[in-house]
Amino acid sequence: MFGDKGKGTRNGSNAVETLIGPRVVLRGDVAFSGGLYVEGRIIGKIVADDGVAAVLTVAKQGCVEGEVRAPVVVIAGQMNGDVHASERIELAANARVQGNIYYKVVEMTAGAMITGRLIHADAPMAQLTGPGTSADGATAP
Repeated sequence: MFGDKGKGTRNGSNAVETLIGPRVVLRGDVAFSGGLYVEGRIIGKIVADDGVAAVLTVAKQGCVEGEVRAPVVVIAGQMNGDVHASERIELAANARVQGNIYYKVVEMTAGAMITGRLIHADAPMAQLTGPGTSADGATAP
């Protein structure tokens, strides 16, 4: 049933194990492993379990409002919040992201929109905060 939805990775190694359907609105935090495919709406933090393979896919009609932390994130719909992709993030042509994206590898199709910053995982803190700003965001005198 979910086998055809496992397009989130190129090698198909993480088939979809959990599907949030198009008429579902889930309010609260979600912890997952394996494949999570969102066609509906999640309002809350989505976090992949540590040390396991995990792929979050937000479908074209899907929407996430909250922070995301997962090794692989594929967005074709709407994302409102910061994304932390420890391995890779893929942004489809219809992707609309409002928030910062922390990544190691990014793949972005023409038409995808980001309102926020793309921040490489190895970027030094001074580059992220800017001149005259400390690591906690306070402005130096």
